[in-house]
Amino acid sequence: MPSFDVVSEIDQHELTNAIDQANREISNRFDFKGTDSKIELVENSLTIISSSEFQVKQIHDILETKIVKRSIDIRCLEYSDIIESNKEARQSVAIKKGVDTELARKIVKMIKSSKLKVQAAIQGDQVRITGKKRDDLQETIAAIKEAKFELPLQYINFRD
Repeated sequence: MPSFDVVSEIDQHELTNAIDQANREISNRFDFKGTDSKIELVENSLTIISSSEFQVKQIHDILETKIVKRSIDIRCLEYSDIIESNKEARQSVAIKKGVDTELARKIVKMIKSSKLKVQAAIQGDQVRITGKKRDDLQETIAAIKEAKFELPLQYINFRD
């Protein structure tokens, strides 16, 4: 029976490259000379460090442009508040991966309400969609893309 999985993943290697490029640009820019501005990647979170809130916002823009150029959707980034202490400003950025249960339920509910002849099952951090016909699965992908969920979604393991 044909099936595919709906997941939300980002290419970790491309993300690392985008952060390296952003750090290189920060070190070369004149307005960041003398400040210890940088972006750090630890596990599934980033930390933007600079000397002022304004510079953190500038780094934020640099980071987004580098990530978009690497064809990573910026909706996977979740920014927290900027914290200023002494002569340093920090901002944490969470990297969202996987389809959480709330979003998975929304996807399943949307599929059931669309009256397509497919079944959706939540499997951990992904949603498996199965159907009898390949055309039904392609219609389901189109319907999910049209729904525009808050996370970037990918469609993998398409099997006949």
